[in-house]
Amino acid sequence: MKYLVNLDNGGTLTDICVVSGSEVSYTKTLTTPVDLSECFFKGITKASEEIYGKDGFTKLLHTTELIRYSSTQGTNALVERKGPKLGLITDDSHLHAKLTQTSHQQDLFESLVGARLALLHHIHDPHQMESELVSAVNTLTNKGAERLVVAIKDKELEKEFKHVFLLQFPRHLLGSVPVLFSWEFAHDTSRVRRIWSALLNSFLHPTMERFLYSAEHRLKAHKVKNPLLIYRNDGASSRVAKSVALKTYSSGPRGGIEGTKALAKAYGFNHVLMVDVGGTTSDVGEVYKHKIKTERRGSVEGIQISFELSDVKSFGVGGGSILRVDDKGSITVGPDSVGAAPGPACFGFGGTEATMTDVNVALGIIDPDTYLNGQQKLDKQRAIQAITEKIAKPLGVNLEKALFALEEAYGEHLAACLKDHVQKDTVLAAFGGGGPMSACLAARKAGIKRVIVPKLAAVFSAYGISFSDVAQTFERDITDLSKSEIEAVQVQMHEQAKRHMYQEGYNWSECKHEWKVIVENADGSENHVTHLEDTAQIDKDQKRILAYHVRYELSHPSLRASLPKHTTTAKVASSREVIEENGKHHNPVVMLLDQKTGAHMEGPAIVEGPFFTARVPEGWSLFVTDNGDLILEDKA
Repeated sequence: MKYLVNLDNGGTLTDICVVSGSEVSYTKTLTTPVDLSECFFKGITKASEEIYGKDGFTKLLHTTELIRYSSTQGTNALVERKGPKLGLITDDSHLHAKLTQTSHQQDLFESLVGARLALLHHIHDPHQMESELVSAVNTLTNKGAERLVVAIKDKELEKEFKHVFLLQFPRHLLGSVPVLFSWEFAHDTSRVRRIWSALLNSFLHPTMERFLYSAEHRLKAHKVKNPLLIYRNDGASSRVAKSVALKTYSSGPRGGIEGTKALAKAYGFNHVLMVDVGGTTSDVGEVYKHKIKTERRGSVEGIQISFELSDVKSFGVGGGSILRVDDKGSITVGPDSVGAAPGPACFGFGGTEATMTDVNVALGIIDPDTYLNGQQKLDKQRAIQAITEKIAKPLGVNLEKALFALEEAYGEHLAACLKDHVQKDTVLAAFGGGGPMSACLAARKAGIKRVIVPKLAAVFSAYGISFSDVAQTFERDITDLSKSEIEAVQVQMHEQAKRHMYQEGYNWSECKHEWKVIVENADGSENHVTHLEDTAQIDKDQKRILAYHVRYELSHPSLRASLPKHTTTAKVASSREVIEENGKHHNPVVMLLDQKTGAHMEGPAIVEGPFFTARVPEGWSLFVTDNGDLILEDKA
């Protein structure tokens, strides 16, 4: 039997999902931020024990068809502004103003580049250019720049700069500084988008590079022949050496939205919002009429880049987001997180900050003895102590009131991430480690009446990665080109695509490919898609972009599901004392995997799924589908 192994690496936990047809095995492990390859291999080891028993690690690797990996490390690095200091070299005295026209741009530029900007004045004089470039590099590195981006107005002149740079600072020297040339990185006519893309890629690159090559080398040491594939934010996968760091940004959420699309198709939902709540961020995406909402020129923290992205937004609201009381007496949520180390106070790893995980432990919603299927014991007293010291005392209230205030603030923050997208028939797909716990609270505040919690909620983004293929899209601007010039461009693109897929390890005869023409507005947004044969009029301010999409189809899981026509009373396993506003009450506890199709119950209740806990408040009901997924409905 051949397996598909998918790993989704988050800031706090790493999810492992092993798929073979309709059979799925899954587990979780704590992320090891110092060396990500440790949690990578520990996760595969735990998954192998689920399938083959003890010492099954090598056997699983050798019966695995594909290993696909995604990471939120890049997303989290940007949210928390943890990454290398960048330096920017340019000949454009107005570039800073062009790159910082919005508040988002100003904030990010200050965090990534700040004052490390070098302006060249004598670029057309070969002798002065060389000495000025050396001086600029030395000045920026002395200011702390760890990576450089070169952005020269003229494309051909930037190529000359690359030649001079490599002569003066050869890459084999230990003192060399990594440099990225903007024209080389992205073929985009918009300078602002292109340079921002280069800056963001340089910021994300070292975070991904060290781990990915380390993991790949360790896999080769185990004689794994199939390459490690990196899951990208466009929904496709590629080898490590063929991946761009910027395309790993928000790749985990893309897995989630692909899984959401599969759910929407299976159940026939017209409009589904996903909310994937991890330890550091909550990711919100949209599926309408079984299509993923994407942006022709995606946005990273509100800044447009040169690549397409699914329209998934990441917010600094997670189970490990730090909860504080500001100097005005208001509760703030994130955006910084305690991560896996030291983690929430209840983890007992030295954390002292209050988080939503601590709140749910203190309220009694999370059982300290069954967290992560009992693999990690939590310390309720540490959670209470952190909330008392950090929240209750500064607010001047008792513990119970502090807990309700924190729950309310967190619910408002999560609902704010959803409100702008809600329609009349919207269904909320809630997953991730923290999604099912707060889904009903946020949904009611956002005006959503139905929530679906997948049976695989805790590893749903990892599961969604299984729907990807190895693919690449090549683009060229063909505006104003003649028919013969376009044909010549097609030949070049065809050869480029064949070369790329050969390097990925696939025969061209086994690949599928498609030509299309994207009519692009002046701002880079997609106006419509057509074909070369289409002679429709194109406005003079629109561009024609020839796109060549090439794909090798990989194995995918099968997902069939439907809503039950009849209901039966849900089986109650136990009860749990939960602090509520009118006192402490025993809530029935339902074990999801023990329920029959159509199992039904009115809230309040707590549902324990594999590696997740879902809260069903009063006024909500639950029932279980034939796929074992949980449907929650607001009856209020």
